Amino acid sequence: MKALMKEFREFVSRGNVMDMAVGVIIGGAFTAIVTSLVNDIMMPLLSLLTGGFDFAALAIALGEGEEAAMLNYGAFIAAIINFLLIAIVIFMLIKAINKLSRKKEEPAAPTTKECPFCKEKVALEAVRCPHCTSQLDN
Repeated sequence: MKALMKEFREFVSRGNVMDMAVGVIIGGAFTAIVTSLVNDIMMPLLSLLTGGFDFAALAIALGEGEEAAMLNYGAFIAAIINFLLIAIVIFMLIKAINKLSRKKEEPAAPTTKECPFCKEKVALEAVRCPHCTSQLDN
């Protein structure tokens, strides 16, 4: 049992697990913000553009009476908009992070030079061309 606890402690204390936990917590908070954006800002604007049509109220009754089951497809439309907004924001965030983390790569130092006589590639340190055997200047 002690070995299992030790192994679990090592697993939890790894950097990747902690990073993932922080990401999940921030993701939950971010989801609440985007859900509020969709429900409180986007859907009313969409309703305004459609002449006061309330998407959240869209539903189909699957029976008769007050207790009939309802198919709330308006909530599904809001969930799709919510997903698309989250995807766009995450895409833009990752794109910005990639742009910031991209390092400008310096060109590699040349390892060959051109023989002035036969125009073949020769090792940079070579003093004689292996193709035409001409003496090379350093």
